[in-house]
Amino acid sequence: MAGNIIIVGNSEFAEIASEYFKKDYGYETVAFAVDKEFIREDSLLGHPVVASDTLSDMYPPDKIDGVFVAAVYTQMNRLRERFCKEYKEKGYRLLSYVSPHAFVWENVEIGENVFIFEDNTVQYHVKLHDNVILWSGNHIGHSAEIGKNTFVSSHVVVSGYTKIGKNCFLGVNSCLGNNITFPDDSILAAGAVTTCSFQDKGRIYAGNPAKIMKKTAYEYFGVDEQ
Repeated sequence: MAGNIIIVGNSEFAEIASEYFKKDYGYETVAFAVDKEFIREDSLLGHPVVASDTLSDMYPPDKIDGVFVAAVYTQMNRLRERFCKEYKEKGYRLLSYVSPHAFVWENVEIGENVFIFEDNTVQYHVKLHDNVILWSGNHIGHSAEIGKNTFVSSHVVVSGYTKIGKNCFLGVNSCLGNNITFPDDSILAAGAVTTCSFQDKGRIYAGNPAKIMKKTAYEYFGVDEQ
């Protein structure tokens, strides 16, 4: 596989995405795109950094093989969500990446703008909706489902048949038991463990067993409740 790609962002994740897409998929980064006010330098890794509002003129969609939005969990994943929507509306194809050093079963469903790092185990019949990020070293159990725009950090266990809502954040070493649900816009804190479902969206769940914290996820990320 070979072609060219636009990486949206200028963070370290953007650098990683550029390197991984090139080494494993053969995609050459032609530019990094960011909002004009966040341009810190003219180039990154030897490629130009361009303003998002001028990208279509410089690199029209029909000349680019795809785009990857390399933003982390900023604004409860809403920044990454916004960019995905904007670039798709402009006519760009959103690409996904699966590390050759991850175990991903053949019937796993993978959406657009998904990034699966090395050392992930993604089992039989898992569904990863659009814009999900699996950082390194997670276990996603059989028939589990992870909702749109969710960020899974590292060494997280999502057990079989468990369903994660959209725009969630799962902290390092957190664990969700078998056949439970975790609501939209929610945080499972680092090291938190739950074997039961929760219904209240937009909350932070911490501890073992996980309990609801007073501060909401909206307050923590500084975003309006939706």
